[in-house]
Amino acid sequence: MKTVEAMKQFENIFGAKAEDLFTAAGRINVIGEHVDYCGGKVFPAALNLRCNVYGKKRGGNKIRMAFRGIDGIVEIETDKLDTYKYLKIGNYQAGVAYYLQEEGIDIVGCDLYYDCTVPFGSGLSSSAAIEVATAVTLCEYAGVPYDKVHLALISQKAENKYAGVNCGIMDQFASAMGKKDHAVLLDCATLQYEYVPLQLGDYCLVVANCNKPHNLVESKYNVRRQEVETALKTLQTALNVTCLAEVTPKQFNEVKYLLSGVVEKRAEHVVMECDRVNQAVKALKKGDIVELGRLLNESHYSLRDLYEVTGKELDTLSALARKEADCLGSRMIGAGFGGCTISIVKKTAVEGFIRRVGKAYQDSIGYKASFYETSIEDGITVEKL
Repeated sequence: MKTVEAMKQFENIFGAKAEDLFTAAGRINVIGEHVDYCGGKVFPAALNLRCNVYGKKRGGNKIRMAFRGIDGIVEIETDKLDTYKYLKIGNYQAGVAYYLQEEGIDIVGCDLYYDCTVPFGSGLSSSAAIEVATAVTLCEYAGVPYDKVHLALISQKAENKYAGVNCGIMDQFASAMGKKDHAVLLDCATLQYEYVPLQLGDYCLVVANCNKPHNLVESKYNVRRQEVETALKTLQTALNVTCLAEVTPKQFNEVKYLLSGVVEKRAEHVVMECDRVNQAVKALKKGDIVELGRLLNESHYSLRDLYEVTGKELDTLSALARKEADCLGSRMIGAGFGGCTISIVKKTAVEGFIRRVGKAYQDSIGYKASFYETSIEDGITVEKL
């Protein structure tokens, strides 16, 4: 996992050798999109794309940070951690340190070099990987035991309250709690979870980044949330439910006449997507990868036609993937409006898949997509160098 180049960079920048390597994973969500805020379960898995933190404990009150591809050093002082909220680079790390310190953990001065292989702005949760890797680093250097779920919650708090970015718990949870060759069936409300084997046999997951400038369009996101909340209130006049995720497909079909227009479409997506999560878990437990692929396709169609969060780029990428004979299924992942797709592709066909889909996408859209052949790995790793 360590790279010679990163270790050389650390030594060049800080004048000493790195002594430790702490990593946390980026993530995909296999299925279950836009259901977490409706009470639904998500199904993330940790990737081999990671935030790698090369470190050396120094003592004192200064944390010095350097970043691959960015010149200079960012320095923060442990007795001023509440003052770095507006840093363009390093605010996530400062936020994690601040909230750990608030809990009584002694934040120790150190030199850190961040080598992040999770592409930024891709919807693969580079920010969560950075936060969780930082939390592990600081706890290890403080010499305190830590609970991975708690580190995920601290990391989410840093992103929400310190950096001012509204996100749920899924990203940080998957980054911290990921398990090799498993996905995590997670109830975001209760944090109850179950590991489900994600063993694809002759197939693998290919992540494709459409490379559309990605930002979570806050207004569109807020509108979607308002629409599903409206749907819930209306359905509660006929059903005894506390959230949309509790509505079964059968119940929905019996009462959907109460809804109309986009509100009906949004609610239908949530109800059916929650059901697809359950079906996907059953398929994986039976080793039925073909069925999983079908469910991924259905999820994309629903996000395109009912929830309307895909866009030309993601639709093109997933459609081109589905045309490939050795692809079992493909869908957008993340908030939408840009970001990535995942596709289940036969391992022996990956090279041709990337070449053909990549060329057709560039011909259609006018710029290139980026492809990553991924594996499902542990969330957190700690290594002495």
